[in-house]
Amino acid sequence: MRKSFKDYLPVTLKGMAMGAADVVPGVSGGTIAFITGIYEELISTISGVNFSLITTWKEKGFKAMWQQLNGPFILALFTGILISFFSLMRAAKYLLENHPIMIWSFFFGLVFASIWYVGKQIPKWNFKIILALVIGAGIAFYIVSLPPMAAKQSNLYIFFSGAIAICAMILPGISGAFILVLLGAYKRLTDAVHDFDFQTLGIFAIGAVIGLLSFSKILKWLFVHYSSLTLAVLTGFIAGSLNKIWPWKHVLQTEMYGDKEVVLKEASVLPWNFDGEPHTLYAIILMLAGFFLILSLEIFAAKSSDKANATN
Repeated sequence: MRKSFKDYLPVTLKGMAMGAADVVPGVSGGTIAFITGIYEELISTISGVNFSLITTWKEKGFKAMWQQLNGPFILALFTGILISFFSLMRAAKYLLENHPIMIWSFFFGLVFASIWYVGKQIPKWNFKIILALVIGAGIAFYIVSLPPMAAKQSNLYIFFSGAIAICAMILPGISGAFILVLLGAYKRLTDAVHDFDFQTLGIFAIGAVIGLLSFSKILKWLFVHYSSLTLAVLTGFIAGSLNKIWPWKHVLQTEMYGDKEVVLKEASVLPWNFDGEPHTLYAIILMLAGFFLILSLEIFAAKSSDKANATN
């Protein structure tokens, strides 16, 4: 049955949620894709982009090529992502600078619930699965503990930053925006979005497309051949990233990059050891809001699936 615009509207909304997550250093758009039920379709669709599409276009026309590409899904999803990038970048920057505890608390609850959600997709747990989870958590914890690099300005560096960051953006638990911070490219990209610097954005986009097409094929192969182990590693990635988005931090070292102060090293502390107003009650409420949002999404997705199965 042919799907209408109304059928793809939820995909656009999920894309907006992914985009909103990806502009925040510490939160993964891949996690949002996973908990909204589109992750494997996303990976499968992207990995299916190859030269056979050109052959299909020549022999059967654009419509056949568009269907082989799963074009409506890609268009709906990336429309939502772009809407968030250009509309929420400034809002995210404002919230991070003025209400950091509040926004990190909400995302902490959301990501914490995601550990349970992704982990429950594994049908059977054993020693190898647990070991894969621990390794994934260790890798993610190490990555989010790294200090940022000094900012780089060359276009070639922006190209490779796009290729590397996009791989993180589709990995649950690893924040693409945080990878950009580590690479020293986050400020230049946010400035480019703010100033509509299409040259910089174009170079970044080309790198991102090349990185995405390459990495998605690896992920698809892993899901086909080692589904449970892959899910376990991804669950570990999400768990290991929690330290980065813990709301209460003690800054240990900073450095000025131009007119912007960047935190190089920080430590997670308990609310009562926080050097400032911890806003503990509001933080807990927002953590619970994020947690129950994920539960609500799961219930909604399950009902939608049951309804679709009953219709078929």
